[in-house]
Amino acid sequence: MLRFAAERGEPVFSFEFFPPRNDAGVAALFETLRALRPLAPSFVSVTWGAGGSSRGRTLEMVTRIKRETEIEAMAHLTCVGASRKELEEQLAVICDAGITNVLALRGDPPRGQREFIVHPEGLAHATDLVQLAREVADKRGVSLCIGGACYPEGHPETRDLAKDLRHCKQKVEAGADFLITQLFFDNRRYFEFLGRARAAGIDVPILPGIMPITNVDQIERFTALCGAHIPAGLSAALRARRDDPDAALQLGVAYAALQCAYLLRGGAPGAHFYTLNRSTATRAILAALRAQEPWRDA
Repeated sequence: MLRFAAERGEPVFSFEFFPPRNDAGVAALFETLRALRPLAPSFVSVTWGAGGSSRGRTLEMVTRIKRETEIEAMAHLTCVGASRKELEEQLAVICDAGITNVLALRGDPPRGQREFIVHPEGLAHATDLVQLAREVADKRGVSLCIGGACYPEGHPETRDLAKDLRHCKQKVEAGADFLITQLFFDNRRYFEFLGRARAAGIDVPILPGIMPITNVDQIERFTALCGAHIPAGLSAALRARRDDPDAALQLGVAYAALQCAYLLRGGAPGAHFYTLNRSTATRAILAALRAQEPWRDA
């Protein structure tokens, strides 16, 4: 079971990976995990893949991580392309494998599909999946820690912040124990969202999602898809380094480290790093944060 800052007095630092496609990728992932261990991450999560395409590899990786390393693991689970019965079966497999942490998501449309299409016998919303996960865990007598996503700048499919916040509260009421935010680069968006959430009665830990910028074109594509805002100063600095990948990487690491330090001083419970399976930058950021311990100034 994950232990959050409010329970243990320490910030949560976590890393998100996607399932490797081949044996070489698996070996590289476990080498990365060995390099992470000295930095004492709170947990690592493994994504589900579009349309559930990597669901078998996700469960395999999470099970192996839990069995072969000293790092806590969390499995992603999405509604995409699955019936309610299939999701129940996957949750049963998760519980029976001793995996006690799940991130329940609606999921993004598969590549080439513009809109999320509900499976004829499936679930339409992440709230439904959170509730199902809680029901399955309770039936099997498993103490499952369930997470959900939240969107400081609004969900990509609706910029109605009030409506999005109502959906977020429904996830918590359905049984979510914590929330992880979509990536953002303006810390004010996080703290403004946190204020709205607390005022609405959402009292679970809200972990900031951080994506260190390692490639200018790539981050512009990501932010266009998810609707995250890049502050003007950062955007100008990135454009100036578009043709210098090393300089852009150095800027991205420095910005993310400063961003995390500010968040932690402001009382954020930690940081969840979107690594894209490239953890060198995030390891450097976490090492710097561990050395400085900005949360001591909160």
